[in-house]
Amino acid sequence: MTPEERIPVMDAIRMYTLNGAYASFEEKIKGSIEPGKLADLIVLSEDPLSISPEEIKDLKVEMTLVGGEIVHASKDF
Repeated sequence: MTPEERIPVMDAIRMYTLNGAYASFEEKIKGSIEPGKLADLIVLSEDPLSISPEEIKDLKVEMTLVGGEIVHASKDF
């Protein structure tokens, strides 16, 4: 992949969150963190917007929440 073929990191995040929820007609309950929406989210080891795109593949999922409940937490978190 060449740099010209890449999309900005924030655009990729939106494609998997807001746009993904919209595509499945679930934008009223998913896709963003807002009151009244399902709290399905992950906590990453670093901010994907503050590291180089090449480093994103090395991020670790520290915690996973589904419906606001913790379903996974790393030992180090």
